[in-house]
Amino acid sequence: MNHHSFLYYDTFQTPLGAMTVLANDEGVCRIDFGHHEDRLPAYQSWKRKHFLKGELVYDPDHAWIVQAEKELQEYFQGTRTAFDVTLNCYGTDFQRKVWRTLLHQVPFGETRSYKDIALALHSPQAIRAVGGAVNKNPFSVIVPCHRVIGSNGKLVGYAGGLDKKEKLLDFEKHHTVLQH
Repeated sequence: MNHHSFLYYDTFQTPLGAMTVLANDEGVCRIDFGHHEDRLPAYQSWKRKHFLKGELVYDPDHAWIVQAEKELQEYFQGTRTAFDVTLNCYGTDFQRKVWRTLLHQVPFGETRSYKDIALALHSPQAIRAVGGAVNKNPFSVIVPCHRVIGSNGKLVGYAGGLDKKEKLLDFEKHHTVLQH
């Protein structure tokens, strides 16, 4: 078994509850709200899809995990508005395009509609597909799917839960202290 089939993880606390970071040697692979025990079934099927073999190893000291957690804590403290940690993206070309667009074109404190994202991708017809890709975003908070809202201004779904989406948007708008 080569060392690339190791996936390292750690769960840490944020003002919005637990978050789990998954990384391999190339970078951070996933960031999810929730405790790793609760995420385990989802991680197992995700892992099978992308790595076939692969072992989940608890490693809070892994460099990518340490960096991701530090940057997220700074974000939650209101001292960081953009992230530098290396993301290792597993998804279809289209999904990765959507995630990249969110990362680079939807700044802190702003929102975009699904339609805006589709237009930014030069695929105005792809609103539903954009919605699907946004919904599968593996990088909670860092790839800001919480900033994507319905064209009517409604918050619409969020994998982390609508209450979290609302708190994140509110926090970014007012830079207030996040309460769990």
